[in-house]
Amino acid sequence: MKLESLLLRSLFVACLTVCGLVIGAMLVKTPSAVRLATDAAAAPVMGAALIAPASHCALPPDGVVCPRQAS
Repeated sequence: MKLESLLLRSLFVACLTVCGLVIGAMLVKTPSAVRLATDAAAAPVMGAALIAPASHCALPPDGVVCPRQAS
């Protein structure tokens, strides 16, 4: 009886430890989408490339793409 009680108690402690570690990892871990958003806000390299300068033809509201001008 003491052996079974000791085994059950140790199994309970092991399960609580594993559950605690899993919940702790879920709370501490930052999702990759959040990391990408914060990295992009800190250094907007890609966002700056998407903004068209005034000298280029911007996309009009009707969705028609401007033809490329010969240089």
